[in-house]
Amino acid sequence: MWSWVAHRISGMLIFLFLLVHVLDTALVRVSPEAYNEVIGHYKLVVFGLGEIGLVGAILFHALNGLRIILVDFWSQGTKRQRLLFWVVVALWVVLMAGFVPRQLMHMFGA
Repeated sequence: MWSWVAHRISGMLIFLFLLVHVLDTALVRVSPEAYNEVIGHYKLVVFGLGEIGLVGAILFHALNGLRIILVDFWSQGTKRQRLLFWVVVALWVVLMAGFVPRQLMHMFGA
């Protein structure tokens, strides 16, 4: 059940990001100065942390989506859904462990 909830929440977060992304990109046609000001805010630490959250949401949503496909279309999927969930969690942790240090170095200029 928690996987289902997390899948829906991560999907909504990704949707909200895409909405904001389309709006801030469209701002360049209205006012290039305003666009540059908005893009300048994205260099703040809070947005760097938000990018970590965004990548985490995208990775979880993608991996869990593959798990759902396996559960639906693989004959052993329903029997092995608990194992598949823990494989998703393990892959997510490994991939995030590769991304987070790099993002932090980028954020703090190391």
